[in-house]
Order: sequence, then structure tokens, then C-alpha cells
Amino acid sequence: MTVAQLQENITKLKQAKGALILAHNYQLPEVQQVADVVGDSLALARAAAESSAELVIFCGVHFMAETAAVLCPGKRVLLPDPEAGCSLADSITPEQLRAWRAQHPEAVVVAYINTSAAVKAESDWVCTSANARAVIEAIPPERDILFVPDMFLGAWLQAQTGRRLHLWMGECHVHAAMRPQDIQAALAEHPQAEFLIHPECGCMSATLYACSTGELNGRRLAIASTDGMLRYVRRSAAAEFVIGTEVGLLYRLQQENPGKRFYPLRPDAICPYMKRITLEKVLRSLQQEVYHVTVPQEIAQRARKALQRMLQVG
Repeated sequence: MTVAQLQENITKLKQAKGALILAHNYQLPEVQQVADVVGDSLALARAAAESSAELVIFCGVHFMAETAAVLCPGKRVLLPDPEAGCSLADSITPEQLRAWRAQHPEAVVVAYINTSAAVKAESDWVCTSANARAVIEAIPPERDILFVPDMFLGAWLQAQTGRRLHLWMGECHVHAAMRPQDIQAALAEHPQAEFLIHPECGCMSATLYACSTGELNGRRLAIASTDGMLRYVRRSAAAEFVIGTEVGLLYRLQQENPGKRFYPLRPDAICPYMKRITLEKVLRSLQQEVYHVTVPQEIAQRARKALQRMLQVG
């Protein structure tokens, strides 16, 4: 079938079954086009929780589908490809977190949303890159914080909040590959562009911390989540932008801002797990109602408390 035929069949079946299709900003363009909601982890978590649909097709990775299942215990959450994982989420296990927490019994554990439900269940708070600063600032200043698992996001939060965080040494292999030399090359190649950088990036140096809402070598620079980047571009009068995150976001940026130009900081910043979701797999997921993502009740109950705290912060 052609792309158009696949999309037509998906739309018809989605409507017939009353299903909700969620797609992350990093998904393939043709998958984003059939989604009811496209967004970052926070936006999709909210959409899943607020929807009345009983069948949710999650076009993302496994931890995202788990999050939807935890927040929507009465709904059936499907992941079109069960092998769509996350290298960052895999960088810490619940056993490792329990052992680390035992060394800091009075600390508050903040888990980035890029973690398994079992790790979230061992945590006090969950955050996304969009609300991580607000979560850290909601914790009493006298409390120690264990931040898992992304060391670059954690280091950026330390610089932004002035809080001392104990950091787990995890990373997203796509964002960690973005280095300071990539920025210097992009500065030279696109002299008029503004720079937008995700806080998971490996180029989160002391210079970038200081410039998170300011300038880099006289150029506008902002450190933001994917949805933060979308908001920034809508407000900006600039015509060109260098985007330091997974390249899937550039499709949505271009669709929403047709008069502006976007350049990836690294054209090879491609998450192979996100790209596992295809139209063929979305259609099969709707037809056969596969693959059902479930979380054991005891784990889900504890993870839900940490996720609900996140949603209350915004």
C-alpha cells in the first residue's frame, strides 16, 4: 500500500474503534500525520490521562507507553513495536536505584520520565525536560536530591537552580553525541541562525549553562525541551534556527513555521528506537490490537504517585 492508503486505512479504523493515536515529536513525519496528538513526553502523558478513549495507540518508545498505562489504568495501551526501547531508560534498573538510595536514605529521588515504570515506582518525583526545573524547585532546599538517569540534564539543572544534585551517570546516546565542536561548526555554517539545544545534549558545558537564556559568541541561544523549542520558534522573529535534538522534531517545526528554515545540529541525530514505528505497524496495531503494554498493579500504584506529582507541577 502507498503512504496515502495506509494513512486512510489507519484513520478509518481509528475512528471505527474510537482509538486515540499519540505520537512523539521524534516520530516519522507520516506517523505524526495520523496522530491525534503530537508532543513531548509531558504533553502525551497529559493527553493520555485526559482522553476518554479506551484504546490508546502510543507511537513512541516503551517507557512512554508504560507511563500512559500507569496513568490510565482503565485503558488499553498499545505499542506498535515492542522493541521500541530507550538507551537512556536502560541505563538504570530499579535494583540499582534501591541500592543507591540506601546510601542516601534521607534524599528525594527525582526520575526523568525516560525511565521504566519500575524505576519510577522507586522514585518520589518524575519530571520531563519541560518541567524538570519546576520539580527541583518544588523540593525543600534542605533536602538532598538523587537525580536519575540523565547526567547532562541533571548537570544543567544544577546550574539553573543552584541546587546540589547527586547525578546518575546515564545518557541518551543520540543527544550525548552532540559535542561542542558541532556547535562551532554550525555557528560558522549558519551565521544568521539562532541556536536551540536540548538539555540532554553532551555539549552542555559550563559555557552553555551560563548562556541558557542568553547568547553564545553574540548569537541567540536557548536550552529547551522539544515543546519548549516549538514555543520559542513561534515567538521568535528570526528566520533561521539550528536545532540540537533528534531530527524528527524538524518536521513539526517546519510544518508550523513554513516561512522559517531549520538545520539539524547533527543530521545523524536519529533515534533508531523512535524510527521503529512505521505506518504498517500502526495499522497492524489497530487491526490486531497489539502490543498491549501493562504494568503490574503494585508497581503502577507507586509509579502513579510520582507521576501525579509531576502533572500537578505542570
